[in-house]
Amino acid sequence: MKALVITLLLSAISSSVLAANVRIAVASNFTAAAQALSAAFTQRTKHDVQISSGSTGKLYIQIRHGAPFDLLLAADMERPHKLYTEGYTNTPPFTYATGQLVLWSRDLSGVVDGMDILNSDTVKRLAIANAKTAPYGKAAQEVLDNLKTTHSSWKLIRGDNIAQTYQFAASGNVNAAFVARAQIVLDKRGFTWQVPQSLYSPIQQGAILLKHGINNPAANAFYRFLSSDEAKSVIQRYGYITR
Repeated sequence: MKALVITLLLSAISSSVLAANVRIAVASNFTAAAQALSAAFTQRTKHDVQISSGSTGKLYIQIRHGAPFDLLLAADMERPHKLYTEGYTNTPPFTYATGQLVLWSRDLSGVVDGMDILNSDTVKRLAIANAKTAPYGKAAQEVLDNLKTTHSSWKLIRGDNIAQTYQFAASGNVNAAFVARAQIVLDKRGFTWQVPQSLYSPIQQGAILLKHGINNPAANAFYRFLSSDEAKSVIQRYGYITR
């Protein structure tokens, strides 16, 4: 009995000593998936995860201004590659997920017809994310350019990031919005058009372990966890494609 108590105490002390904290900057579209990943990761390793979300462009700027993030889960490969070439990490980024773009509306069933509804009088206000800072906004702009819609009755509303863009549509402030599939895959409301991949460049999302996290065991563990089958299963459940 005494030996068992000592073993349990040593185990508790060991877990306390080894448990660490990892701070992750996460692209807005990936917030829900990152929260699910962090829960699975914490359960497995006892490490704590702090998530800060925003548009990839703004997270990139924050990192360059010294924000103490250990990892970046971006919505594109461009910004992680820039941070790599600029010396903010020693490891090149890898694609942890490929996103999918959808046109979504809370109320308009005609959205399932995609391009047809954009050429009608039905949509009055259409939202996309800021193409300069949000990769999903850039993809949405590519879709509009490629469709060459002939009707312009709708007013284009730009969200600061993809999360705000979704909220515009979810709250009814706009009729429809181009959002990430991940944002509506667990939400059975509304109507969706899966935008054909041929209309926009692949949305490959890059992960990097930043120099701030190189000596952090929790950061290294989470970075490795991203490539595990368990993590890929979670990521796929949120509407992303993984290799």
